[in-house]
Amino acid sequence: MSNPQRRGEDIIIRSPKAHEGGAIWQIVRDTGTLDLNSSYLYLLLARDFADTCVVAERDGKLLGFASGYRRPAEPSVIFLWQIGIAPEAQGQGLGKRLLGGFLTRPGARDAQWLETTIAPDNKASQALFTGMAKALAVDYKTSPCFAAEDFPEPGHAAEVLYRIGPLTDSARQRLNP
Repeated sequence: MSNPQRRGEDIIIRSPKAHEGGAIWQIVRDTGTLDLNSSYLYLLLARDFADTCVVAERDGKLLGFASGYRRPAEPSVIFLWQIGIAPEAQGQGLGKRLLGGFLTRPGARDAQWLETTIAPDNKASQALFTGMAKALAVDYKTSPCFAAEDFPEPGHAAEVLYRIGPLTDSARQRLNP
């Protein structure tokens, strides 16, 4: 397990602990914007994917998380699946810190590309992701990924694939989660 990383006075960015999956589920629920999966899935993420996930903690309370995985068919890619911030912690730059922490996890080591999907109307996530590309001084590109009709539930928006990189050692040195 990696050492916690401190920045600022009171928020710690670190790998999740298995039992914290329930708290991650609550953050997703409370955002009101993320796709809420079963609490069991978040417990598995916190246990089995801790090397590609991070949480933000203050005074023993989780305020946010970022989760992802290495793409098995394309191991040079680290995929950011979800990033969520508790409503009381939004608008304070925590998303950028979580994304930086995500990119410094052991599971992201040596990844050349960062990918995620974002709905066309999610301006905050688009700004976070393109801002990270700028901070890393790397390019990004977008392409269609999932059409709205690919999703079984009505009203789900399409998802656009964002890809930034290449993630070089010099780009990673710009990160300071």
